Amino acid sequence: MAKLGKRTKALREGLDANAILPLEEAVGKVKERATAKFDETIEVAMNLGVDPRHADQMVRGVVNLPNGTGRSVKVAVFARGDKAEEAKAAGADIVGAEELVEAVQGGQIEFDRCIATPDMMPLVGRLGKVLGPRGLMPNPKVGTVTPDVAAAVKASKGGAVEFRVEKAGIVHAGVGKASFDEKAIAENVRAFADAVQKAKPSGAKGTYVKRVAISSTMGAGVKVDPASLSAAE
Repeated sequence: MAKLGKRTKALREGLDANAILPLEEAVGKVKERATAKFDETIEVAMNLGVDPRHADQMVRGVVNLPNGTGRSVKVAVFARGDKAEEAKAAGADIVGAEELVEAVQGGQIEFDRCIATPDMMPLVGRLGKVLGPRGLMPNPKVGTVTPDVAAAVKASKGGAVEFRVEKAGIVHAGVGKASFDEKAIAENVRAFADAVQKAKPSGAKGTYVKRVAISSTMGAGVKVDPASLSAAE
């Protein structure tokens, strides 16, 4: 078994690896241990009782975090004419049509989120093999294929987070920064958990949310009691 470094030992000191804590207490433990020289991202991971290999057990969606993500998001919009101007006015970083499609096909993917107007999808659809594996393909189910590009850009800039369950049944996302206060982080975690709950697929059987943990970029994971994720807590 590999030896733990001094920093890792320090981060785990005082943590019971088997303890399952209420959300607020777990957030406090994570913040205490976010001691890197940069503002670490706080991440939540939820292990769901689904098998995403089956279409009726796929979990995906988008949530607007009440306190934002704390990170700068670069947004690209595929649009023409007036819609392109609306996107620019709303703060989109990259806006284009055919020329943007060509740039992406050539490997220029200099954005974190991608939005398209419906009329652009015949063109954007060609980029599925490029954008799909990166989780960037516009999709009407998560609000990234829309005629209201201004609202979509503002949501993306303001804290909209997409999620999609992975092969192992895990869904995860960054829900803030270590510099956020504990209340803000807890509110964001609950908003994310609520969105995942609402995205529960028809094919899910048995326990839907099996395990939950939060951590910081360089910190140790802390298990969270799923019952404490209720907005009523």
